[in-house]
Amino acid sequence: MTDAHPPAPTPRRSRSTRHRLTVGLFAAALAATALAGLPRTAHAATARQVERLDRGLTSVHTSSGNLVSWRWLATDPGDVAFNVYRGGTKLNSSPVTASTNYFDSGAPDSADYTVRAVVGGTEQPASEHALQFRPGYLDVPISPPAGGTTPDGVAYTYEANDASAGDLDGDGRLDLVLKWQPTNAKDNSQSGYTGNTYVDGIRLDGTRLWRIDLGRNIRSGAHYTQFQVYDYDGDGKAEVAMKTADGTRDGTGAVIGDASADHRNSSGYILSGPEYLTMFNGQTGKAMQTVDYVPARGTVSSWGDSYGNRVDRFLAGTAYLDGARPSLIMARGYYTRTVIAAWDWRGGQFTRRWTFDTNSSTNSGKGYDGQGNHALSVADVDADGKDEIVYGAMTVDDNGAGLWTTRMGHGDAAHLGDLDPSRPGLEYFKVDEESGKPGSWMADARTGQILWQTASGSDNGRGVAGDIYAGSPGAEAWSASDTTLRSAAGASLGREPSSINFLSWWDGDTVRELLDGTHIDKYGTSGDTRLLTGSGVASNNGTKSTPALSGDILGDWREEVVWRTADNRALRIYSTPYQTGTRITTLLHDTQYRTALAWQNTAYNQPPHPSFFLGADMPVAPRPSVYTP
Repeated sequence: MTDAHPPAPTPRRSRSTRHRLTVGLFAAALAATALAGLPRTAHAATARQVERLDRGLTSVHTSSGNLVSWRWLATDPGDVAFNVYRGGTKLNSSPVTASTNYFDSGAPDSADYTVRAVVGGTEQPASEHALQFRPGYLDVPISPPAGGTTPDGVAYTYEANDASAGDLDGDGRLDLVLKWQPTNAKDNSQSGYTGNTYVDGIRLDGTRLWRIDLGRNIRSGAHYTQFQVYDYDGDGKAEVAMKTADGTRDGTGAVIGDASADHRNSSGYILSGPEYLTMFNGQTGKAMQTVDYVPARGTVSSWGDSYGNRVDRFLAGTAYLDGARPSLIMARGYYTRTVIAAWDWRGGQFTRRWTFDTNSSTNSGKGYDGQGNHALSVADVDADGKDEIVYGAMTVDDNGAGLWTTRMGHGDAAHLGDLDPSRPGLEYFKVDEESGKPGSWMADARTGQILWQTASGSDNGRGVAGDIYAGSPGAEAWSASDTTLRSAAGASLGREPSSINFLSWWDGDTVRELLDGTHIDKYGTSGDTRLLTGSGVASNNGTKSTPALSGDILGDWREEVVWRTADNRALRIYSTPYQTGTRITTLLHDTQYRTALAWQNTAYNQPPHPSFFLGADMPVAPRPSVYTP
């Protein structure tokens, strides 16, 4: 890892005159909608429920000293300043106002830091003590489940797989939820038995709060268990939701359904028996309520094949369907039939808000079937203050009605955000797998109107969109079947990056970096520059080479990356060692970004994007309108 510390960049004035609709002040929201040419409505001023967070204070040690960074919360005043303390000594001569980081030159790795907000000239109480990243990372100890042997005599062990984050115990510090996957996990297209899937709730000090055993009637693999971690009921603690079955054992040891049932067939598929949806208590792992999974599998062949591949393709997410509080999204199918169910969790009970079914009389024949991706996105694409579900090449409105479909069909990867800041609203970049369809395309996320597309191809399995190059305005896009990096308007920019995978805001500027496998690179027109190589770590999900989790989970607005160690004994968290002069509210309080962290583990993991443009020549970042329980 490099120990260089580039000087803090000077924020550049934006070419854009608009703000995103998530600004906190109503007057600013009205001004922004007017500038964007959108209707003047009060929706943008609706406050959304978010987590109550601590400062997320970190100290990242380098050979030159320690980078101390912390969160600017959406609930802080806009003019809040900060004092930085090592032990009882204040380090800054005047309050820090331009950023939320401070480099303590020459300090030892054991230095103990706190920060104190300064509001109206008055210093507030000290924060929690900084988490120490030394040498440059923080290890969260984990312990694998015991391996086993399948009924046909195949031995397996366990690897740490996808993770998510949420405040499970209500102390303001994010905890981790980790899925353990057996070494014989299967894609749906592959026959064979698998070991059980386990899910752990873990504090950052390694304390395991609970372990859930999903049992033998939940097959293991990328497409079966999509778990959601979010505070759905506003009690200040995150819940954990996932699909369960007979024999699932919750974090207290209690069994769901029939403990003795074995619904596996001789090919290892589970094509009979009940299917459930369970909400677990995030602090204890206790199953609080279990209901029938919607939709039921019904006739297996009605989902596209008879052997059990397409019937068991599941997606999940979290969305603010009423504009204020989060709802759970659970779905099934995308190659042919698609069904999406929206659930509210209030007062310890599930209530189904709506169900979208491509086979219903309302939707049949309208081009919504067969349009799903191996992931989904959530955002307020129509600027009405409520979230939509972008489910591949089609979108479902906040009320469960179909909003638009491009009829471009299935694909693996998609990116939703303010990719072109010269246009009002959000844009959507997607790659396709189907012959005769464009290899990739960019669309207006409000209407599905195709803005540009690349030549037709077949099975374009990888694609990314993000502002990785300051020399072109807005986000750039590239894919496996294309030969060039493209501008936000689709024009050729020349050399493609060395990877087509994940993204990370890692160094000191607002241009995003490339995250692939176990390293982070910075794009350059003649070649990429290595910024970080993870030590003793491994990526997940085979050729997808994804981290356990990546996003703004600690420190300032830059993103951490979480990999499993190669021996599966720790989750190793890396945080940036670079200073920045840019101050942005924690991305955890931008609900489009926060819900993207929640759905990141779904099927083929994709990186998160905020609701506003974050990149070169960006305007001052908006302040979200939120409240905490």
